Amino acid sequence: MSSPTQAPPESQHRWLVLATVALAQLMVVLDATIVNIALPSAQAELGFSDNDRQWVVTAYALAFGSLLLLGGRLSDMFGRRRMFLIGLVGFAVASALGGAAQTFELLVGARALQGVFAAVLAPAALSVLTTTFTNPKERARAFGVFGAIAGMGGAIGLLLGGYLTENFDWRWNLYVNVVIALIAFVAGTVLLSRVDTKHDTQIDVPGVLLVSTGLFALVLGFSQAEPQGWDSPAVWGSLAASLVLLVGFVLRQRTAEHPLLPLSIVRDRDRGAGFLSILVAGTGMFGVFLFLTYYLQLTLGYGPMQTGTAFLPMVLFIVITAQVQTNILVPRFGPKVVVPAGMVVGALAMLWFTTLEVDSSYRLVLVGLVGMGIAMGSIMPASFQIATLGVPPRQAGAASAMVSTSQQVGGAIGTAVLNTLAATAATAYVADHAPATPEVIAAGAVHSFSVAYTWSAGIFLLGAVVAASLFRTRRDRDARLADAARATRDEAPALAH
Repeated sequence: MSSPTQAPPESQHRWLVLATVALAQLMVVLDATIVNIALPSAQAELGFSDNDRQWVVTAYALAFGSLLLLGGRLSDMFGRRRMFLIGLVGFAVASALGGAAQTFELLVGARALQGVFAAVLAPAALSVLTTTFTNPKERARAFGVFGAIAGMGGAIGLLLGGYLTENFDWRWNLYVNVVIALIAFVAGTVLLSRVDTKHDTQIDVPGVLLVSTGLFALVLGFSQAEPQGWDSPAVWGSLAASLVLLVGFVLRQRTAEHPLLPLSIVRDRDRGAGFLSILVAGTGMFGVFLFLTYYLQLTLGYGPMQTGTAFLPMVLFIVITAQVQTNILVPRFGPKVVVPAGMVVGALAMLWFTTLEVDSSYRLVLVGLVGMGIAMGSIMPASFQIATLGVPPRQAGAASAMVSTSQQVGGAIGTAVLNTLAATAATAYVADHAPATPEVIAAGAVHSFSVAYTWSAGIFLLGAVVAASLFRTRRDRDARLADAARATRDEAPALAH
């Protein structure tokens, strides 16, 4: 085993490792949106109802969100390289099954299986990055790339989904994952170190059951809010059950000999602020994808490919901003300034979207998309980096899993809450402007989107206040990192045995 001062073997090819990990992360993130554009075609071929359609999306989110902490623990137990490769193979197989599905039930089952292996893959990918890049400047650059991909994956999913649906077949929205996973698997097999450090192989089974069922109930409850209403037992019953189960999980982790999520990871102010910032960004990001997609397709009449292309400026500004922030602004001002500033820009972009009307031009949409690109490029890379900074190698998987959990839960909450608010606003608008002519219905839809954007702006502003309050000053952080470095040096001799 390498000495504490020796670079791990994979760091010799660390930029190729970054490319491999980033490709896997892109596949996982874009799969949350790529299937959305294919749904009408899949529904026409397989013959499932409008009410059932949501399960094609929800099945992935449920399995992914509820199993992430277990996936992170497995990465710590059995090695990051092994779990990364297993996750890629499983995701490819599940995608192939979904692409070949001849029934609605098989399609939903394949999407759930994709979620299971995404929960294995995502923490392993981030923990590989966390342990490969130890030089502060290189680490910042790597997390800038990784965070940008997390921020723009949904938009790329819409673009790729539109292209594949229009030029090939809806099934290629699933088959494309097989190609991506194969490339990442070959690269991972060659590049990732075979000296894969494993830690204790015991698992906290009660903790796994509590957090998995708790997160499942949380995502399920929010996902059912729009179709069934907040007063439905399926909604409030699931949310109440999730609260009880997650509180039970926290209590269990305080006493467990081998905790699934060591509470020291989330008790740290910087990491806690990072997790909350990712959750807020996930809420706003999925909200803008959902409602702006509706607006472009239903109100402005864009096709799937045209809709995906419309999001490209946002992708471009995420990439540019992420590099500027991680290389220039974060080292100078720290996340305590950069992340809240990004939240404020996100709020302003959302408020800009409220000015869109039935006959607005794309130029107005473009201004908001540029603002969202700057916001995501400011929030995500810095939050990803700080959320895993100073974590001991034996806990890298758990910390990485919390990052992905924050993004998934944020997306689930944002989609459900904002969708419900929008649906209620649309119904009220049409009722107040009877009779329900096509013009009134179109105006009601745009009004409902504005309501969702306004609430999303409020979420971003609240996130800015929380982030500015929680993130440490640079002096405090330097002292903490010095303590963590000493702890890692003390731990290394024990790991060698």
